[in-house]
Amino acid sequence: MKLKEFVYDLPKELIAQEPLKKRDTSRLMVMDRAAKTAKMGAFRDILAHIKKGDCVVFNDTRVVPVRFYGKRKTGGKVEIFLLNPWEKSLEALVRPSKRVKEGEVVELENGINVTVGGRTDIGRSVEFNVPLADALKTGHVPLPPYISREDNDEDKETYQTVYARKPGATASPTAGLHFTEELISEIKNKGAEIAYVTLHTSYGTFAPVSTEEIEDHPMHEEYYELTDSAARSINTAKRSGGKVLAVGTTSVRVLETAAAENGTVEAGSGMTCIFIYPGYRFKIIDGMVTNFHLPGSTLLMLVSAFADREFVVRTYEQAIKEKFRFFSYGDAMLIV
Repeated sequence: MKLKEFVYDLPKELIAQEPLKKRDTSRLMVMDRAAKTAKMGAFRDILAHIKKGDCVVFNDTRVVPVRFYGKRKTGGKVEIFLLNPWEKSLEALVRPSKRVKEGEVVELENGINVTVGGRTDIGRSVEFNVPLADALKTGHVPLPPYISREDNDEDKETYQTVYARKPGATASPTAGLHFTEELISEIKNKGAEIAYVTLHTSYGTFAPVSTEEIEDHPMHEEYYELTDSAARSINTAKRSGGKVLAVGTTSVRVLETAAAENGTVEAGSGMTCIFIYPGYRFKIIDGMVTNFHLPGSTLLMLVSAFADREFVVRTYEQAIKEKFRFFSYGDAMLIV
């Protein structure tokens, strides 16, 4: 398929720059795949689509403050964006990369230094002069580049899901930002199961697609984990006729990575580079909560695989007409 089939025009003013004061007051577009209809409502309407015996799956990764600002000995400013904080050998996006020489030491805040090494498949190898846990104390919230402002103290909370508990992500699994602890309790009270999986959202999720044929795009690996207890909850729902609702494309990718051909999931952990685009046969999920995604992104391709590309295109056009808020801090979609 051609990349241009997943490109659309979005008015800049519809890119959400700030979170809502109350997480669950965002708008919700409900897409019915069978009826090919899209209806607008409030996010809390999601409760009407969750029933006893269903299983709602959340990604419990926690965003790490991986953006650092520093300067060279010449005084030039440098940005270091750490890509894999869960690994021993660290790599980062370095800006401006061409000017920073291999072996050069960049001075960060609070006297912390980072030595920039050679080039990797994605960026540059880096090494801090202190333990990473200490370096991260000076890091900034890694807001995406389409949020055209500096991060602030509020972002440390609002760019994190209320159930985030396993540090490792360099970007928030933003579909989960709409949920409150109260809303999750109401889901449980309806008799639905809650299951937590982990995918440390990183460059693999958000790397831009630059190939004309999307099938040629190389997906980078990200760490995932599916526990025994989560697998039991998901498989119980499948076997009893309940539906599995994945919150976010990252949860979808964990479930489909762990999927067996018989329609169950297998517990495990490791690295995944699964790339889901139209033509993919879903094995586990029955529904998906997601945000509105960037043009030409692998996330939009995943949604188009689940809901039919032409239907997604029409729904995005409707959302733009109705002035929905797009991207990380924006409004949500429920696809059933």
